Order: sequence, then structure tokens, then C-alpha cells
Amino acid sequence: MQWAKLAPEVFKAMNALDRAARKGLDPALVELVRIRASQLNRCGYCLNLHAQDALKAGETVERVYLLSAWEEAGSYYTPKEQAAFALTEAVTVLTDGFVPDAVYQRAAEHFEDAELAHLIAVINTINAWNRFGVTTRRSPGQE
Repeated sequence: MQWAKLAPEVFKAMNALDRAARKGLDPALVELVRIRASQLNRCGYCLNLHAQDALKAGETVERVYLLSAWEEAGSYYTPKEQAAFALTEAVTVLTDGFVPDAVYQRAAEHFEDAELAHLIAVINTINAWNRFGVTTRRSPGQE
């Protein structure tokens, strides 16, 4: 299903939300967060798209492919990035039905309030995109 063509107003609204969410955040970090959420959600379409976008934003191939093991490859990522990845995982998975206080506090130590609000918006937005992609069976490379 090409839901964007069938629900163009929703697609337009999602694009507007996406642009607003990432405002003021480092574009490379935004792409890494999008990749990490897409890995967790198993959205191949978004993984492919955001890996390409990360490279265009200046990320290295090594940092992109190590992202699924960011904790073990911690020396490749800054403490701020690691805090963003931990928050991304907590928001994406919601294993206990909430984001643990320690994870939120870790992110709050590295991001100003406005940055943190935008980071949370980016995480939620990519999760919505992933759910559209997975539900409608988008495949890498599909237009």
C-alpha cells in the first residue's frame, strides 16, 4: 500500500512534524537516532534511507554499522550520543510501559531542555514513520 498517496494530508502533516522535530539538533545525531529506532522496529525501508542520509550528513560507515552495538562500541560515540541512543531505545521499546527515570536523567544531563524536547519528538516521529513503513510493507529502495 502506498499510504502517502492514499492519505496525502497525513503524509504532509508527518513531514511537517518531522521537520519541526529535528529543528536545532545536529543532523548527524538525528540520523543515528533514526537508524537506531529503525533497527529496533525492523524497518528496512527506514534503515536504508537513514543510513544513506547519515553518510550525507558526515557520518562514517563504521559508526553507522556499529550502531546496533553502540554500548559495546562505546568509544565510537560520545556520552551525549550514547544518552540519546539509550533514550531512543527506552522510548521505542517501552518494555516497562514507561521510560526509566535513570535513562531520562542521563539524556537530560547532556541536552538542554529545548534540545531534549526536540530529541523526544524525533524519536517519536521516527517510530511513527517506522510503523507506517512496517505496516504497509515498504521495502528498501521503494519510492
